[in-house]
Amino acid sequence: MSSNVHSDGFGRAVRRGSAVAMTATVAAALTLSGCSGSRPTAQLPPASFVALQEGPGEDYVIGPLDDLTIFVWRNPELGANVQVRPDGRITTPLITDMPAVGKTPSMLAEDIRLQLSQYIQEPIVSVIVNKFSGTYSQQVRVVGATEKPASLPYRANMTLLDAMIAVGGLSEYAAGNRARLVRFDKQTGKQKEYAIKISDLLRKGDTRANVMLMPGDVIIIPESAF
Repeated sequence: MSSNVHSDGFGRAVRRGSAVAMTATVAAALTLSGCSGSRPTAQLPPASFVALQEGPGEDYVIGPLDDLTIFVWRNPELGANVQVRPDGRITTPLITDMPAVGKTPSMLAEDIRLQLSQYIQEPIVSVIVNKFSGTYSQQVRVVGATEKPASLPYRANMTLLDAMIAVGGLSEYAAGNRARLVRFDKQTGKQKEYAIKISDLLRKGDTRANVMLMPGDVIIIPESAF
C-alpha cells in the first residue's frame, strides 16, 4: 500500500475519532441535563409555509446585546437607538439604567412610558427589536453531528430547515434520521423528545420532515454507528 493511501486512511480515522469524541461529549451533557436516552416516538406535525413572519414574535423576551429602537410619539428627542448592555439595562434621554432583559418589547415600552409620564403628558412609547440575541430560553440549540453546532436566536415561525441552514447542514458522519428534538413542556414541567428526520429533509427534499421550532428547543444529531 502506498504512503498516500496510508496517510489518507489515517486522516479519515483521525477525523472519525474526533467526531466520535464530540458525540460522547454531547451525550454526557444530555445525561447531566436529565434528557432520556431512549428513542423518542412522538412526532411533530409538518411546518406550514404560509405567511411566515420575520423577526421576533410578540412574546419575544429581550436579551443582553439586543439592539432596540425606542420611539416616543411627538417627542423624537426622547427616543433612541440603544443596545442592551451586558448588565441587562439601557439608558435613554431622561431615563438611566432601565432594566430591559427579561421583558417583552411591550412590557419595556410600558415601563418607559411610566417613567416619561413624570416629565411629559401621556407619552406614547414603542419599542422595536432590530437585532436580537435573546435570552437562553429564547434560543434554539443545535448540537452533535453538524458542520457548526450553535445557539441560534429564535425567530417567529422558525423551522427545522431554517436552523439546519444556519449551522451548515449535517456533518459527514451524521445519522440525520435518528436525530431528536428536545422541548420543554410548560404544562407538565418536563422535557419531551420528538423524532425528526433531518436526512429526509435535507437530502431528499421531503418537506413533511420540516417542523416548526419553539424557543428553547434543542436539536440533537447523533453520529452514524458505521
